[in-house]
Amino acid sequence: MIDPRDLEHCRAAIRHGSLSFHTASRLLPSEIRDPALALYAFCRLADDAVDLHEEKAAAVLRLRDRLDLAYQGRPRNAPADRAFAAVIADHDMPRALPEALLEGLAWDATGRRYASLSDLRAYSARVAAAVGAMMCVLMGVRDPHALARACDLGVAMQLTNIARDVGEDARARRIYLPTDWLAEAGIDPRSFFADPLPTDPIRAMVRRLLREADGLYARSEVGIALLPRGARPGIFAARHIYAGIGGAIVRNGYDSVSWRGRTSRRQKVGWLGLSVARAAFGSVMPRSAVLYAPPLPETAFLVEAAAQRAPEVPTWGEGRAGAMIALFAQLEAQDRARAG
Repeated sequence: MIDPRDLEHCRAAIRHGSLSFHTASRLLPSEIRDPALALYAFCRLADDAVDLHEEKAAAVLRLRDRLDLAYQGRPRNAPADRAFAAVIADHDMPRALPEALLEGLAWDATGRRYASLSDLRAYSARVAAAVGAMMCVLMGVRDPHALARACDLGVAMQLTNIARDVGEDARARRIYLPTDWLAEAGIDPRSFFADPLPTDPIRAMVRRLLREADGLYARSEVGIALLPRGARPGIFAARHIYAGIGGAIVRNGYDSVSWRGRTSRRQKVGWLGLSVARAAFGSVMPRSAVLYAPPLPETAFLVEAAAQRAPEVPTWGEGRAGAMIALFAQLEAQDRARAG
């Protein structure tokens, strides 16, 4: 069980660091909300540990060690780590899921760029869909169809975040827009970093991202009916609140360079009410064939991992061990070079 003092720390971290999730979580029953807050706090603080520090390689390596300790049942003496270790023990969390998140953060630390939309979905699978799969596990849901739709929702949310943060990322000399798109438009990333402007080609790329996200939001909805009844309003709320960010960008003419999309408190309250209604109405609707659509190729490994019980011996996931070893060797070399 999560220590109440650790849980309060996690709640405060989410309240200040992820207002959208904090708002949506208010509709979850306590038996799901509490471990979800612990899960999100660990993931959010892990992301901040990499994003907000210059020594990114060292930050990811420390996270790898923290994850090892959590799975050994002796977490680092910090509230988020202790709470996350309790979630692992209470819900038999497959290690491949948080490791996928760690892999995505390692990609950030190495400055990886993404040539295609598929590459960007692969990144989104790790930093967002993995969290969706973990949410299903802590709800006791391991149905592959429900997991596939949860991963759709995670990817949609991350694509929305990327579309929202184009200007902010450029000013930090980061780029998540597919580099093939930039090349087709004749845009060099270095020139964009030097003078980020909401040109027509950049707006068109933001539009493409949001259209992709909208399709995934629609696919994700049919899986909500397979979640515990009490959890459905909260997941609908997360879907509507994040999609609402995309709607704000659309109304601003797809300019996310000079303006960062956000939603108001009043809008969030409205989406909470809509989510309660949709959860009630959806329970009497016939099941859509979309539920049985295969997972995105980029998220299939998450669905497979989450559908099974956690292995006794933690692994990096079948077929991915070599890539993970090489990635962490690169980070260790990067860290040594910086220290030297």
